[in-house]
Amino acid sequence: MNKQEIYDYLKSKGVRYEITEHKAVYNMAEIGDIEIPYPEADAKNLFVRDDKKRNYYLITIKGDKRVDLKEFRQKNGTRALSFASESDLENILKLKAGSVTPLGVLNDEECRVKVFLDADFLKEPKLIGVHPNDNTATVWLNTDDLIEIIKGHGSIFCVAEI
Repeated sequence: MNKQEIYDYLKSKGVRYEITEHKAVYNMAEIGDIEIPYPEADAKNLFVRDDKKRNYYLITIKGDKRVDLKEFRQKNGTRALSFASESDLENILKLKAGSVTPLGVLNDEECRVKVFLDADFLKEPKLIGVHPNDNTATVWLNTDDLIEIIKGHGSIFCVAEI
């Protein structure tokens, strides 16, 4: 799904959302250069794989946090983790580098990617900002709606303390 298809999908599901269009951003440092309405709800996304390239994970955390992959591995019982390649990102989630988002799992036809969501997004006001499969916009929606979208697609979903 491209950006417009994501908007259409959200609308068809009755999901309330707000869009912030902006210049392309490729990392969290560049987010500081644009004006966004809810910086405290902005998400950072890491697409990682295990050392055997059998399991893929999307880790979505608050934008101001860091993930220690060794600690994450221990807490969540995975094999050793490293960042997935750009070709894996494109082949599995149909996304380009800089556009990683939990909405990308809608492109994961085989539901290969397990999604881990930072538990902090479940705290009030339960708002999360993610790319609509394109890094030129941020979609702000209720965290519970995002979880329903991920689960409804058939992707494995977990809440993680990060």
